[in-house]
Amino acid sequence: MFEHEAYLSLGSNIGDRLALLQAAIAYIMDEPNINLVAVSSVYETEPVDYLQQPEFLNIVCCIHTRLSPEDLLRFTQGVESNLGRRRTILRGPRTIDIDILCYDDIQMHTECLTIPHPRMMERAFVIIPLRQIAPHLDLPQIQEKGVNYFGEIEPIRDENGLSLEPTQK
Repeated sequence: MFEHEAYLSLGSNIGDRLALLQAAIAYIMDEPNINLVAVSSVYETEPVDYLQQPEFLNIVCCIHTRLSPEDLLRFTQGVESNLGRRRTILRGPRTIDIDILCYDDIQMHTECLTIPHPRMMERAFVIIPLRQIAPHLDLPQIQEKGVNYFGEIEPIRDENGLSLEPTQK
């Protein structure tokens, strides 16, 4: 039985962005200690922080897992590495970026991991897809700002028919 619920944010802005998101989801689905529950629409957004880089494709997914937060972080960093992620510029371009947004209702801060993600409330590309797949999620920070605070970001569709459609199990 999967004991914990977590939400992950995935983004890509180098290479075949959609294929990289699909590959990351495939890694998640292949991990026996993780059950993929829901995936948001794909959103294309401007970069934040370091602006001299291409636009991102972003999704959020819900998982159920037996992994601890630290083991989940190691797993996501392994996926990033397998998909060519190189950490050369802080918040710079990347093949894939996977962040743990929430893990059950815990709050934790270590040298390597902070849950909930410390900057998630500043990022429409996180909150809008998160609210799409988890409108029930009760985070006080979301209630304070609300989705309208960020305006609207339209989901995108690839002209070849490839997309990560919103799904829920």
